[in-house]
Amino acid sequence: MIQDFVNIYTPLNETYLPLFATEKGKKVYEETLNAVKKQFPQYVREIEGTADGANVPFYKLFLMHLDDIISNVTVGTLGNSLPVGCSTIICNHLGHEILGHNEDALAETLNHWYLVSAHVIEAGYQEEKFTSLSYAGFLPGYTMGYNHHGFVFSINTLSARVLRSGKTPRYFLTRALLGVKNFVQAQQILRNEGYGAAEGFSVNMTFLAQEGDRMFHNAEVGPAEANGVRSQLNILSVSPGENTSHCNMYLRLKVAEVEGLIIKSSIHRTKAIRKHPLPKCRQDVIDILSDQTDNEFRVYQEINSNDRVKTIATGIFDCVERTWSIYTDKPQCNEPILVIPMQLRDSATLRCSNGKK
Repeated sequence: MIQDFVNIYTPLNETYLPLFATEKGKKVYEETLNAVKKQFPQYVREIEGTADGANVPFYKLFLMHLDDIISNVTVGTLGNSLPVGCSTIICNHLGHEILGHNEDALAETLNHWYLVSAHVIEAGYQEEKFTSLSYAGFLPGYTMGYNHHGFVFSINTLSARVLRSGKTPRYFLTRALLGVKNFVQAQQILRNEGYGAAEGFSVNMTFLAQEGDRMFHNAEVGPAEANGVRSQLNILSVSPGENTSHCNMYLRLKVAEVEGLIIKSSIHRTKAIRKHPLPKCRQDVIDILSDQTDNEFRVYQEINSNDRVKTIATGIFDCVERTWSIYTDKPQCNEPILVIPMQLRDSATLRCSNGKK
């Protein structure tokens, strides 16, 4: 599957590889690789192991993790001319604590993703145990999932106009999130003191084991500023009785964004989401994520459509029942293909699901 995806992944083959063959492109590659080797050598080894196991070159997988950094820095390409992105809905009401997420991706990603359920124990590093949806060949973490400390999350791509070489690609920061125990650690990783993010993204999260009232958070992360050594960061907290949503544009952090379909799509999806009454339960979240009322950019993009971008999966995290339901068809009309009980470390009482397996 990884071999197939590397062969058909359009951004890699049409943009990243030709730029990697240039002096400027190679410089961006080396600067960024050196930065992540210093911070996260274990995740570089993870990519190396994936490359070896799949019998594909490491440099191709690392170029995929560089994303649009190489094109933006070398030739100033604004990138994301396609409406690639995701939609997330948070509902925080008594008895209905829901994080819902549509994972949208390029059409070639269909049948090229899987769930990574891993327990990582390595001398000198913290123990990690998590389950995350992952695209073939990529580090887990840049989609949605949870860990055994009760960290529950989803990711939205954000497209800053200026990206940074020699900083930390978002795939490495979200991979590091899979090990966090609490909100303080999550903020530290996102701020990435000493380097800062190379590009933008948004994290929707909560912690199942937290004390007190349920709190959700949306963190908007921007690239480190010129000569900066930390990410730009803005966090919105969602208290009991509140809701929020996020697509693929900055709502609070003042970061210049690309022009193109990803922004236009986000505007359309946001308008469609806001036409619905504020969600108060799981079904309300499902109804919003199934919305197809916009003729141009739908919240839910059918797999069998001719659109370049598809909703490849929908995730519903129920923080009361502690389950993660995964749908591969419109959730309003279909049952989940999988319901995963979110098992926490040292938890005395675990709630299980009778969903299809």
